[in-house]
Amino acid sequence: MTTSQETLLPATRRALLHRIAVAQTEGRAPSLVAAVGRDGRAVWHGARTSVEGHGPDEHVQYRIGSITKTFTAVLVLRLRDEGAIDLGDPLEKHLPGTGAGEATIAELLAHSGGLAAESPAPWWERTPGSLRPELADVLGKQPLLHPVGRRHHYSNPGYTVLGALVEKVRGAAWEDVLRQEVLDPLGLDRTSGQPRSPHAGGWAVHPWADVMLPEPIEDLGRMAPAGQLWSTTGDLARFAVFLTQGDDRVLSAASVREMRAPAAAMEAADIADGSAYGLGLQIQHRDGRLLVGHSGSLPGFLANLTISVEDDVAAVVLANCTSGPLLAGVGADLVRIVAEAEPRIPAPWTPLTEADPSCLELTGQWYWGTHAFALRLTADQGISLEPLSGPGRRSRFRANGDGTWTGLEGYYAGELLQAVRRPDGAVSHLDLGSFVFTRQPYDEGAPVPGGVDPRGWRGIG
Repeated sequence: MTTSQETLLPATRRALLHRIAVAQTEGRAPSLVAAVGRDGRAVWHGARTSVEGHGPDEHVQYRIGSITKTFTAVLVLRLRDEGAIDLGDPLEKHLPGTGAGEATIAELLAHSGGLAAESPAPWWERTPGSLRPELADVLGKQPLLHPVGRRHHYSNPGYTVLGALVEKVRGAAWEDVLRQEVLDPLGLDRTSGQPRSPHAGGWAVHPWADVMLPEPIEDLGRMAPAGQLWSTTGDLARFAVFLTQGDDRVLSAASVREMRAPAAAMEAADIADGSAYGLGLQIQHRDGRLLVGHSGSLPGFLANLTISVEDDVAAVVLANCTSGPLLAGVGADLVRIVAEAEPRIPAPWTPLTEADPSCLELTGQWYWGTHAFALRLTADQGISLEPLSGPGRRSRFRANGDGTWTGLEGYYAGELLQAVRRPDGAVSHLDLGSFVFTRQPYDEGAPVPGGVDPRGWRGIG
């Protein structure tokens, strides 16, 4: 990866450096390293360290904890795209006898499978994985704490189970599958299950004194798919590009878009906080922008990956301390600094190469009762429908090739839109999931459920 310090303005680079310097100092992190990417590549790298000499660069490994879950989710989506599994399959269909078999694969990906947050004691993050050689050791005697599918409850054992699913279907170890199917194709050669030099050491910083204690590094064994990986800001910046654009060698753009969509029933506090969870990705609404990514922690390390797809800005922040700087906030701030200081320059407008006349005649103003909407053709040969003013139901629609369209988002997701024509071929109205849209409010020339008062529009007198 080529890291350029010249593609951001000097003032932007200084603001980024200031933010990580404050985080490292106030969070008392032995070291903190960060990167920002946009336009499909890393455009800034910065580091702060308490050690004299050269600070860590984009090639130094840190443990990334639960960002590992996003990699595991990619492997599961690959199985789905190949037809080996369905996300609606109950776990029992592929891994019988776990005690958690009624949870679906999608629910496990979204942490809504009802499983416990942690494996039975002793704490898996600070003890050898050899203590939990089997899934039964990870799941315990009562794997389910909540009704399946009813609530989002973050579960490390859930991703252990997903890793076991990958191994069962592929007939190979989770890390070997990950290397062959994701890391190698994406060029993530500094991401691995075990640390590779150069790598940072993990530290615990005393809460009331400026002294440190080295943290042990445990091999997580069965729990590896939930948090084993080591990586670098360079590799994670490349991974962020993949999570934004997709890569047909690994997952299509449509599949990574699916990962970024909310997939779990959230708690009231999460809704108030503006947070949600997709398929292996955390989602947050912050500073007026939608952010996706994942945080991670293990004894001695903190990690965060934050992406604003709309702004085309991603941030990676890694630190080697058990607690300290709140990296999710740092990552969001790095994204905000770049997005606000150097807004994305849109691609030039260009006209469509062609437009179907039967589609073109549908554009313009439509009414659902008295609600005014506008229908437009989109650059991808689809259409969009949105209120002419204020909030309301809006959606993009995909052309089906037979004169109908399917909604892609919001209230109309999956709903069918079609133009209903009169015997002479003229358009009578639009039918959208039984809703009638007419060219005039309550158009007398089109069917309106409930009818139209024969006396027509009138005043109050």
